[in-house]
Amino acid sequence: MRPPLLFSLLFYVSVLTAMSQTPPSPLVIAHRGSSAQAPENTLPAFELAWQQEADGIEADFQLTKDGHIVCFHDKDTKRIAGEKLLVKDATLAALRELDAGTWKGEKYKGTRIPTIAEVLATIPPGKKIFIEIKCGPEIIDPLVRELASSGLSPNQVVVICFDSAVLKALNERDPQWRTGWLCSFAKKAKDTSRISPEKVMNTLGEIRASALLSGGGNVSEDLLGKLTAAGIQHYVWTINDPKLAASYRAQGTGAIITDVPLEMLNALSPQATTPQ
Repeated sequence: MRPPLLFSLLFYVSVLTAMSQTPPSPLVIAHRGSSAQAPENTLPAFELAWQQEADGIEADFQLTKDGHIVCFHDKDTKRIAGEKLLVKDATLAALRELDAGTWKGEKYKGTRIPTIAEVLATIPPGKKIFIEIKCGPEIIDPLVRELASSGLSPNQVVVICFDSAVLKALNERDPQWRTGWLCSFAKKAKDTSRISPEKVMNTLGEIRASALLSGGGNVSEDLLGKLTAAGIQHYVWTINDPKLAASYRAQGTGAIITDVPLEMLNALSPQATTPQ
């Protein structure tokens, strides 16, 4: 029979060992801000995300006709503002006249489409922004200028895009900024053209990306292993079921992009995982 002191020591060692083997919680990134509650890609949505203590925000950016970078997802403004303007063919002044908030509720009436400078200015020390580029490489030079004047450090910024050529152009222009390649792995009936792990890794290497972002997290164990071996992070979008949080933590996902950051943070809290 073990002495009580030895038993206690063994117990605490086993607990500490188990704790050390538990993967760290992924970052919780507010998709277009706290967009389930506030109008997407607007300052109220981003401010709410910070109030809810999100680790970072994700926001969409594109270039206007007169060379300004605005925070907006769609190619045109019809869904959000009710009036159809193509962002790339509109001036900043014309876009700023639109109401980007009423569609989400009267309390947001008069909310304007923000510039990238306004969005970057909301980011607290130590927090992050995932900048999704929704246009082509023409945005790179003005983006680099905005980042340089923002006061943010490179470890606070991840520039993401579906177009790997855009990320490659950014890396060649200013390699200090981290990049992440957006890639969908959704399974489709009779789809035999899904991108292979080897091709994914080759592309990530060519563009020197620090992360792969997958829709729904639908990636193979083979690819996850290759990413880990290469020191490349894996992030997932857009996950709104807090019940999935633990599974993403278990597989080593570095960040969960979600419309409901508060719910996801609660699901990942120590209290949520403590046995009852």
